[in-house]
Amino acid sequence: IYLGTGGAPEGVLAAAALRCTGGQIQGRLILDTPQKVARAAKMGILDPKRVYRTQDMARGDVLFAATGVTDGNMLAGVKFGRNSITTHTIVLRSSSRTVREIKARHQDLEKF
Repeated sequence: IYLGTGGAPEGVLAAAALRCTGGQIQGRLILDTPQKVARAAKMGILDPKRVYRTQDMARGDVLFAATGVTDGNMLAGVKFGRNSITTHTIVLRSSSRTVREIKARHQDLEKF
């Protein structure tokens, strides 16, 4: 279990990754200023206390991809070699629950 606060875009990204792996998430908007309430209403949010579930935040056939920038527990960061740059990416798909790891060596440094 993980409890915390964060922005709505980060919640949607987390929901997408969790949809692809069979996980679940619940989230709620924190509308703690009149400006946030007005912005939410302008975006069509009718119930400011609604609890959003995984399926609400990431619908349909979801693809999720993340590439490491710095070394972490899940992904290696970008490695700069003499003549190439190496990246480590994970790609997830909800419909097939496929998890792909891509270790790529980029040799055309101008296109990186």
